Amino acid sequence: MKKIMMIYLLSLILLGAKEIKIAVAANVSYAIHPLIQAFHQSHPEIQVQPILGSSGKLTAQIQHGSPVGLFLSANMKYPDALYAKGDAVTKPVIYAEGALALLSVKEQDFSKGLALLQEKKIHKIAIANPKTAPYGVAAKEALKRAKLYEILKPKFVYGESISQTVTYTTKAADIGLIAKSSLFSPQMRQFKEGVNWSEVDSSLYTPIAQGMVILKEGKDNPEIKAFYDFMLGEKAKEILHTFGYKIP
Repeated sequence: MKKIMMIYLLSLILLGAKEIKIAVAANVSYAIHPLIQAFHQSHPEIQVQPILGSSGKLTAQIQHGSPVGLFLSANMKYPDALYAKGDAVTKPVIYAEGALALLSVKEQDFSKGLALLQEKKIHKIAIANPKTAPYGVAAKEALKRAKLYEILKPKFVYGESISQTVTYTTKAADIGLIAKSSLFSPQMRQFKEGVNWSEVDSSLYTPIAQGMVILKEGKDNPEIKAFYDFMLGEKAKEILHTFGYKIP
């Protein structure tokens, strides 16, 4: 009898389930599923489908009518632009601050900081494309402030998003400039701080304030608003913190 009741209640939930689509910057791809799982505990009737990609490409898709109701960007530039053009209905808010890290599959002397990248044994450096990925912008800025950008440019292997850059770093390059958040995913926890990775000096780049907006597609949508509110709540902040983000 209990099993029948549980099946009945589950069927009611499934029949009443409402799906929302959200655009999610690639650096958040490592945290988004734990976030959705936590959200689902309090909102089992709402199914969340994340659309992942670089912030630049996601913005272009949104401007061309992509049916997503919420945008979690890797910076404030793209949400600000969408809001200014009327493609977003809420003023952008910061939900997290990201950080850059150096990662190498092989053991490295990270005490040298970015100067490590000049060593002869470093032939390929993975970096996110600054034209589409905010973490690429931050990496470029850090290298320029360290007066290394022009020297190292011939070594760069560009990823279109930070997740692709992580793949290049672990598969094709000697080292990479990646989002610190990626290092806290289950598949990356084998890499040890000080041995395989180190955070980049944050004084070398502008803080990576990550912005969120409700889009026109999500206007007056209670399910979108519920996820928006969740992302600004304590549980989401707790999860984001475990993935290496700073919480504003």
